[in-house]
Amino acid sequence: MSAQQKASSNSSEQQAAKPGEVPCDICTGTKLKALKSCLACLDSYCETHLVPHLTTSGLKRHQLIDPAENLEGRMCTKHDKLLELFCKTDQMCVCMLCTVLDHKNHDVVPLKEEYEGKKAELGKTEAEIQQMIQKRQLKIQEIKHSVELSEDDADREISDGVQVFTALKESVERSQAELIDTIKEKQRKTEKQAEGFIKELEQEISELKKRSTEVVQLSRSEDHLNLLQSFRTLSTAPPTKDWTGVRVSPPSYEGTVRRAVNQLEETLSRQMKKPLTEAELKRVQKSAVDVTLDPDTAHPDLILSDDGKQVKHGDVKKNLPNNPERFDYSANVLAKQSFSSGRFYYEVQVKQKTKWDLGVARESINRKGSITLTPQNGYWTICLRSKNEYKACTDSPVLLSLKSQPQKVGVFVDYEEGLVSFYDVDAAALIYSFTGCCFTEKIYPYFSPCINDGKNSAPLIISPVNHTK
Repeated sequence: MSAQQKASSNSSEQQAAKPGEVPCDICTGTKLKALKSCLACLDSYCETHLVPHLTTSGLKRHQLIDPAENLEGRMCTKHDKLLELFCKTDQMCVCMLCTVLDHKNHDVVPLKEEYEGKKAELGKTEAEIQQMIQKRQLKIQEIKHSVELSEDDADREISDGVQVFTALKESVERSQAELIDTIKEKQRKTEKQAEGFIKELEQEISELKKRSTEVVQLSRSEDHLNLLQSFRTLSTAPPTKDWTGVRVSPPSYEGTVRRAVNQLEETLSRQMKKPLTEAELKRVQKSAVDVTLDPDTAHPDLILSDDGKQVKHGDVKKNLPNNPERFDYSANVLAKQSFSSGRFYYEVQVKQKTKWDLGVARESINRKGSITLTPQNGYWTICLRSKNEYKACTDSPVLLSLKSQPQKVGVFVDYEEGLVSFYDVDAAALIYSFTGCCFTEKIYPYFSPCINDGKNSAPLIISPVNHTK
């Protein structure tokens, strides 16, 4: 009676149930906020109406939980008994009668035991979601860094272009404007691509954070049934994109200024060519990669060094397996490394050689029988032949006029731009460029030391790249 009187005196201090809160089922008029729900009575009680469950011996045995709605949903609809067990076989909540009737011989455990297990799984799910969020945040940083590098390249290229064209007469002003517009357009495309990726990543992070919040809230719940019923939809992360291979590659500007200058008069082009190609060589050398020769592709006459960096003609044909990858007629060899995107650069020493071929080849080239080096056949190469004849191996070979004999040749490829350029490294001069190439498959660095005619015994040597100062 004392407790009831105290509760009655405090009833005026209790708060009415707000939207979203569980109201007392006993209150008449204004429904007060419930403090507990009874699983035996299937009712919720405010502080005043909860008193009998705290004082009456028979009601004290009833199971009280935090306020919950839809208490009828906690009863077995078939047997009208409390759902207090979990059938692991059928993955559903059951009552005591279910275990001896519909779920006989099934793996049944107390609701609390399954609740603890699922709660632990939710913790693991939350950790996995946080890891996914972290990876995407790192990807955003990576993309932003790529954009910054792209901006630096664009600014540097614009500066070089302005410096070159400022030295020319009024006739080149139009070319200068076109150059800058081209570079900025490439930069805008790069930024647009990056913005798209960032938007997708931020959207995924938002969805993951939302799922994380739901998982955290559910994992804190003491409502066994609600957790188990919601577990299946919240335990798995929402569908997301695999960002592992996504990259934002800064656009290539190699050759942009050079092509513009080539449109001017030949005298002006000669004056500006050397400093222009020095700048180009310095930039392309940043794309240097490690290249080693693949012995499985080498013609049997060729001798490769143990480190895979040198190749020469040995005059004696070795007994090697005639596997599909191996050249059987021409003295050629490919690199182990292949490329199907981006840019790459490597240098080859050709010192003391009288004949050689260098360049790149696509994966599907014919490696058996006689071979003609043309882009149509999958080869983008230059070569040295007798009497210091340097040629670009196009469909109609182009004789190259070089001021000096290259001792070291640099090979640069921009896959997306369809560009293959060859440089005289020591002279910092462009030898030749294949433009408008259409690459649709893997391409490999290609080497041929050519036959040893008594004067051509020196090897081709893949050299470390010493960046132009």
